[in-house]
Amino acid sequence: MDLGTPGEKRRPAVLNAQAPWPEFDSLAYVADNYHKLQDEDAEIISIMRDHFGKYFREHPGPVVGIDVGAGANLYPALAMLPWCKEITLFERSPRNLAYLKGQLTAEAYDTNWDQFWDVLCESPEYAGFEGDPRERFREVVRVESGNILDSDLGEQVGERQGLWSMGTMFFVAESMTTSHEEFGRGVASFMRALAPGAPFFAAFMEHSEGYRVGDAFFPACDVSESEVQKSLEPFAGKIGPLRVERLRTPVNLRAGYSGMIVAYGRRNSDDDIPEC
Repeated sequence: MDLGTPGEKRRPAVLNAQAPWPEFDSLAYVADNYHKLQDEDAEIISIMRDHFGKYFREHPGPVVGIDVGAGANLYPALAMLPWCKEITLFERSPRNLAYLKGQLTAEAYDTNWDQFWDVLCESPEYAGFEGDPRERFREVVRVESGNILDSDLGEQVGERQGLWSMGTMFFVAESMTTSHEEFGRGVASFMRALAPGAPFFAAFMEHSEGYRVGDAFFPACDVSESEVQKSLEPFAGKIGPLRVERLRTPVNLRAGYSGMIVAYGRRNSDDDIPEC
């Protein structure tokens, strides 16, 4: 996945509130990243589909899902589609919100997303999905505006915290700020939004220097595999293993980051996560 032209090193610190979110060019982002399936995304999807597929073989749905910081990326929602009676796409950028809502029209999502669904369907759990995924997407997806760092996610969309029984977060906590404190708060906000035992999947840029989308530059927090592990350990690992892995796919699309990290498992019980 190409997140744009990297910024110069030693850029000043930029907090989430200072980033130019109204200028995020959703169409440019999709054209650069999701017009064609990239090798990194194919590897991520294969790991995610196996994780969710294994869970739901043993724990049939239906459930409610959330993709936190959905941006202009639909494949996390597609990965949750077979088991969800409702999926919330939670997003801050006004242009991303408009893009997501545009994917819920009568024709539903654009044809470029079919190649991502095809990779999911290499697993029998997805291949056995009955019905039209576009129709199901249109029926179960809702788009909600909010900021991952403002109060809890449940309050922002008029729901109780811990409502969502599965969740995803792709390139969000480390791609919205240069602050490690805000990175940690973002991860915690995502995990607290999930119900006890909920399966989750998250992806992170490793050692990102920031990224350009259209004419705007956006901040990133420089995180490693061990920092991702540390941020998630208070919230996962008690109900099944917490897995944090660096992708095997080589970095070959641009400079400005050293790799990609995925993390997945199940959210701990309320008694086994830190108090707010």
